[in-house]
Amino acid sequence: MHQYVAEEFTAEEAAVLRRYFTNLEGPVFALVNLPEVVKGALFARYSRSSKSLRRLFLDEFVGDLDLTGDVSIDATIGLGRAEELYQKVFYEYGDDSVAQLGGVHLACEQASNVLTKVLEWGRLMSYLEQSTRYLGYDRRLSNGHYRFYRDQEILESRYGARYVGEMDRMFDTYADMLPKLSEWLTHRYPKTPEDTDFAYRQAIRAKALDAVRGLLPASALSNMGIYGSGQGYEALLLRMRAHPLREVRSYSDLMLTELSKVIPSFLRRVEVKDRGVKWSEYLAESKTATSQLVASLSMGLDDNEAGESVTLVGFDPEGEDRILESILFANGNVTHDSAHRIMKSLTGLQRRELMFTYVGERTNRRHKPSRAFERTDYRFELVTDYGAFRDLQRHRLATIEWQPLSTELGFDIPDVITEAGLSAEYISSLERSRDLYETLTNDYPNQAQYSVALAFRIRYVIQMNAREAMHLIELRSGPQGHPSYRRVAHEMHRLIATVAGHELVAESMQYVDFSDTDLERLAAERAAESNRSRFRL
Repeated sequence: MHQYVAEEFTAEEAAVLRRYFTNLEGPVFALVNLPEVVKGALFARYSRSSKSLRRLFLDEFVGDLDLTGDVSIDATIGLGRAEELYQKVFYEYGDDSVAQLGGVHLACEQASNVLTKVLEWGRLMSYLEQSTRYLGYDRRLSNGHYRFYRDQEILESRYGARYVGEMDRMFDTYADMLPKLSEWLTHRYPKTPEDTDFAYRQAIRAKALDAVRGLLPASALSNMGIYGSGQGYEALLLRMRAHPLREVRSYSDLMLTELSKVIPSFLRRVEVKDRGVKWSEYLAESKTATSQLVASLSMGLDDNEAGESVTLVGFDPEGEDRILESILFANGNVTHDSAHRIMKSLTGLQRRELMFTYVGERTNRRHKPSRAFERTDYRFELVTDYGAFRDLQRHRLATIEWQPLSTELGFDIPDVITEAGLSAEYISSLERSRDLYETLTNDYPNQAQYSVALAFRIRYVIQMNAREAMHLIELRSGPQGHPSYRRVAHEMHRLIATVAGHELVAESMQYVDFSDTDLERLAAERAAESNRSRFRL
């Protein structure tokens, strides 16, 4: 098993931490005995910090909390009375919905970028992942190693030395290119009088980190905060235990151990042979059998044409009619058939009036129409770099399925890399990633994904209703967004209007941002600096 790097704490620090974290050594631990607002704030800060959660808590939160009443608490000791109570309700009453009522904040550290996508699969959970936009991967772990996952099977194979060596070189290129690009950006986009030094530096660094993130391999380690119910965690653990990667299966064991200290009854079935074990076996067996059958049916086909693409592959031509029907039904006293007849009788002007009266006056993108917009769906097939996929995959209300990560669809080079004269170094590192992937893929087809840099493309589908499409497209088209997923959002909006022909739906997305921007994060950093100034006052 991969050897996670344990943190060291003084006796005094450990005495404080023991009250609020279920263990002080491992990469997975639950948060307890803290106000919900503190746990939420801690996770929010966590996503933009290079520190571990426990270190972040000590450095930035302990001083603002009154801990005197918690001196006798030890979070590493099981909660016996709560276990008895939950067991009585959960088993005697047999109501699975009880497991929706107990939640846990769980920290998941030193997880590869392959594992984080597995962790973020569930819809009914909340996630905050460490951002590659704010944190440089030129920093090393406390043991001096770069932050990438070291799969034990590969390390013990004839490829072990090469795997570590090539990973180190990929991180070396990243570490070397980051300051070069940052310096070039300061000349390309000089500071203006309206910006503070801090806001300007943050914007420059964010743009540089955005550009070089494509050099990072999928093995790069990340920290993540998860909040979910017992039922959500049960479903997640069952899927993880069925996964072909050892990292994912081993990590599920770490998670189960810590979660069982807080919500043991909700997770008892995970290890019951004829319940959770059988369920995980079913998931694994059906996945393997289906993959084998599909491989035989598609033998000889080669669809690996290079290039970024966004294609609308499924939609209802009468989708806008469906939305108008739903508006009429939910806001009147008529049957669905009557709503359909009324909708058919509307003139073009009346259709427009009904749609935009329902949408209302949206003064910002968070104001969204109600559930009538859930009446029609769009299914997009995308080919983007893995970095963009990581951001889009977080939209939990959408149905997102992806193919295994490989190097077969080619890679993207950010324009700013080319403009700065760094493309030769960039491409050289990506070719190193490709060579390593091709070396590993025959003997280790699943683990070979770890070697693939984030600049390489992946194929996936996103299916979502019009309401979720409004949220995703308006959010991801914002000027502060990464250029790779801004392009996706713009193209989705165009396809809804022109290919689906849903012009009223597209027009209702009034906060789609098509503006050009140089430093994507500068406006956001200005706003943050303004907020900090008001808070200090």
